[in-house]
Amino acid sequence: MRLSADRDRCAGAGMCALTAPALFDQDDEEGLVVLLNPVPAPEHRAAARMAVGLCPAGAIALNSPDPTGTTGSRDSPDSPGSPDSPDSSGS
Repeated sequence: MRLSADRDRCAGAGMCALTAPALFDQDDEEGLVVLLNPVPAPEHRAAARMAVGLCPAGAIALNSPDPTGTTGSRDSPDSPGSPDSPDSSGS
């Protein structure tokens, strides 16, 4: 599990810092997100998930490593079941 924060999208609402203060803070100048720890400890993972869901700007993302070790995306056209996949034509 790895967190990322997009300061360009951040609106400065502070929900992340309030929800997961061990993981997030806000800068003193603009109030934008500061990621304190991109890899949350097990005891902070639930708060990390909650902070992602509460961010009004969608500036925080949580990326879980693929258990197979590949870097493919579920949304890629070659993924089975995706709209562009030959397997999803319904035939």
